[in-house]
Amino acid sequence: MVRTPKFKEVIYEVKDGVAWITINRPEVRNAFREQTLDELIAAFDQTRYDPTIAVAVVKGAGDKAFSAGGDFYAMKRLNWINAAQWNDRMLGLAMTIRGLQIPVVAMVHGFCMGGGHELALWCDIVIASDDAVLGQTGARVGACPTVGATQYLPRIVGERLAREMIFGCRTFSGPEAVKVGLINHSVPKKDLLKFTQEFCEKIKGYSSQTIRQTKKSLNYESDQLYSSWQQGMELLAHVWGSDEAMEGMHAFLEKRKPDFGKFRQRNKEEMDDYLSGLRRGVNQPPKSKKAPKKKTAKKKTTKKKVAKKKTAKKKAAKKKRR
Repeated sequence: MVRTPKFKEVIYEVKDGVAWITINRPEVRNAFREQTLDELIAAFDQTRYDPTIAVAVVKGAGDKAFSAGGDFYAMKRLNWINAAQWNDRMLGLAMTIRGLQIPVVAMVHGFCMGGGHELALWCDIVIASDDAVLGQTGARVGACPTVGATQYLPRIVGERLAREMIFGCRTFSGPEAVKVGLINHSVPKKDLLKFTQEFCEKIKGYSSQTIRQTKKSLNYESDQLYSSWQQGMELLAHVWGSDEAMEGMHAFLEKRKPDFGKFRQRNKEEMDDYLSGLRRGVNQPPKSKKAPKKKTAKKKTTKKKVAKKKTAKKKAAKKKRR
């Protein structure tokens, strides 16, 4: 018998063969921090030990949000040195959800943004209320959605729309999200729980063996994107703690518009200095100064010395004649 962990930021319940996992941080629109991610991983992992569980549902507490993504008060502490503490948890949660032998349903209401939207992307089925707002806001706050959005959005909604969502922070309401294939169903908010329960009842009536094997098969091609996750997280590691990321998060918390223009201007000044250096040839190594060769002193041959030599030769010649 495996003991259920004690959760503080997540509610874990099993009812009639359905595991209900609730992000319980409504005071911050169910934004998650490191502790929340750890508890979500543990909660989903609990479903492995009970074969009577046919489906898992993840949802957000309160009436405002499924999840607003990462908690900026936690992410402000991140930098390139400690980035793996956050990034590995995100990847761990994604792989736990994808690796489960049962379908995972995201029951979405209200805000489902940034990392919260990536959480929904990792799930097998998404059922949303008509008041749901789904999308990516990384470019608005100086973060990068490379832990699922850049991998899965192009596969789900197409390359063009995925780029617009990520570059342009385009969002969709529940009904709009159904039309573009971003989610499976959109229902009136008052019917969301009932519709989700009915969907789960349907799953319970089907073969668990078939679902287990077909989920693995369905994941096969997209599992090849694992290397993209690794590369994306390394890129994200260099974003955490940067001036632009800090400006984006501070602006969001201070409820003001971020000033990303100053970074473009700063980068332009640095680029101008670099290009000016190219024109001036400052990228050329300094010329090596060779040590001057030592001049060997030439013996000065004076006229007197020449005359003495001639005289000596004459004297020697006279001696030979004698």
